[in-house]
Amino acid sequence: MMTMTLQTIWQLIRRWLMRFWVPLVVVLTLLTTAVMTTTFLLHRQQVTVKISNVPIHTERGVLAPGAGVLKKGEHLQILKRESGWYEVRREDESKAWVAGWLVERTQPLSKLSPLSEATVVLDPGHGGSDSGALSNHDQYEKKYTLELAKKVEAELKSHGTRVIMTRDTDKLVALPDIPKIAEMRHSDMFISFHFDSAPESNSASGYTTYYYHTKNGSKDLASAVNTAISPEMPKNMPNKGVAFGDYLVLRDNKVPAILMENGYINSDRDFNHFKTARFQQKIADALPYGLERYLEEHKK
Repeated sequence: MMTMTLQTIWQLIRRWLMRFWVPLVVVLTLLTTAVMTTTFLLHRQQVTVKISNVPIHTERGVLAPGAGVLKKGEHLQILKRESGWYEVRREDESKAWVAGWLVERTQPLSKLSPLSEATVVLDPGHGGSDSGALSNHDQYEKKYTLELAKKVEAELKSHGTRVIMTRDTDKLVALPDIPKIAEMRHSDMFISFHFDSAPESNSASGYTTYYYHTKNGSKDLASAVNTAISPEMPKNMPNKGVAFGDYLVLRDNKVPAILMENGYINSDRDFNHFKTARFQQKIADALPYGLERYLEEHKK
């Protein structure tokens, strides 16, 4: 009797499974997907600090008031992600803002400074069909602006900086779009790299740092950068200092923005300097100190 009962139950189960197997598979698939998605989202909203002494702030941004530092191994809940920054809840339930790229960083930095928390947009002038000015031997400006920008990018990243390039290949970026990149990415500073050109070959020499706005810190940034690179520049290349420049990438820029003319491309003397990796690396090495000085002077 018991055997018959078990057989009957099994037959009923088989009939039910054969009739409802499709809906059952769908339900199981949906449940599995829901569990996996929930697990993924929970994991995404949690992070463990991997390096020591990461600064935190009361508001988003490197210039916001400080609120202490995070310890290595500290567990955080991410409440909000905004422009590379995280609003987090700490283990003691307090809230703060932190540079997301530093929280996610696995390799320690030799020094954590305000520059490590900054977002910097680098703009290698010209590109693609816009070759820029020509040297006396028909070399394009666009080539050397990109070479220089890439060296600066690498140096800034070694400081922990979040770097955004308007271009990293030989392509044209529409001029009106360039300042928009800085605004959309909420950058702290914008630097456009160029090489000057005079009406006549070998009639001018030197380097100039341009700004347009004064109230948003652009002039201060230009002064800090010009001062930082000056000792590293060739003695026979005059420092023309800081000057007002009515350039679209500066004029239409809402963040502190400068444009660096790093020598005259149709000056054989200047060109022989800045075409070398050594010259470009000297600017790349010096420039972060100017940016750090600017940030230190403008912290709240």
